[in-house]
Amino acid sequence: MPDQAPIARPESRPYLFRGQPAADSWTLVREGEAPAGAAILPLDAWLEEAPNPARAPWLSADTELTDALAERLAEAPLIAVDFPKFTDGRGYSLARLLRERYGYRGEIRAVGDVLVDQLYFMTRCGFDGLSLREDQWLEDAQRALGAFSRAYQPAVDQPEPLFRRREREWTRTREEAPAYA
Repeated sequence: MPDQAPIARPESRPYLFRGQPAADSWTLVREGEAPAGAAILPLDAWLEEAPNPARAPWLSADTELTDALAERLAEAPLIAVDFPKFTDGRGYSLARLLRERYGYRGEIRAVGDVLVDQLYFMTRCGFDGLSLREDQWLEDAQRALGAFSRAYQPAVDQPEPLFRRREREWTRTREEAPAYA
């Protein structure tokens, strides 16, 4: 229909950090590309370089996270985890292991085929940087992150299950209630 305005396309690679739209100063470098500026490199290329605050690794979904590798990754300013397909859930395990087993405190970023439907669960597993697929919208992503007000299960973002939190609140309420004789 010629009288309709074209639909605006989302900006290239929408990015959220801790749930908020953010400027992304990092460039994701795929195999065979030359890095420039702050770059996220394939793991093998990153391991070959000397430690550098302007270089970060990206892990493929099939990366075996060993103690030695995790020790080296602790030096990284951020770690990107690649999702080759949105149906591949191995990246969730990598993020959770980095946070819980190895205590990584830097940014863990989801890259690749990242859809808004996955974001809430990614944050529960330890991702705080979310580089969305180009056809995803930031507004939809922020809505998806707020889709659930509470989670029952323990996770990286809330290590205590809901029943324990409610039990503690109930106990505190009973202790604060006035005693009637």
